Amino acid sequence: MSAGEFARAEQELDELLGVAAQSSGSEVRRRSDSYGFQWLVIRDPDFEDLVTTVHLVSSELDARGFGEQLLAALFPFEGKDRRVNIVYGFKRGTFWPFIPTGSNKERDNAEEMRLKNELEQELPIEPDLERWLGLFDAPLD
Repeated sequence: MSAGEFARAEQELDELLGVAAQSSGSEVRRRSDSYGFQWLVIRDPDFEDLVTTVHLVSSELDARGFGEQLLAALFPFEGKDRRVNIVYGFKRGTFWPFIPTGSNKERDNAEEMRLKNELEQELPIEPDLERWLGLFDAPLD
């Protein structure tokens, strides 16, 4: 897109984030990761409000022509020993667990499979394990 279109889209995005944050009471901000990807970090102590805001923002981005650029939503939870993440992939509308071990960008595959088995009755789990992207270095903190 041209520089003018990009600037207009960026302004529209900032306005959208302001409206989404105000309507839900969520905190919404933009961050970049080490790979140059833009993240919208949404914080809300109420999980239902959090999911509603993520849905609102992603729906509006899709309606404004940015749907193809949406990759995933990452929902972190505190597990027994470490953080456990549930990832939602926008392209296929499926979820998968992502549990980094904290060392050298490795994952706890056994725990991810255990969690998959627990969640597959509740959520549409991505059946192709090769599509289970590891979202290391997500700028959530």
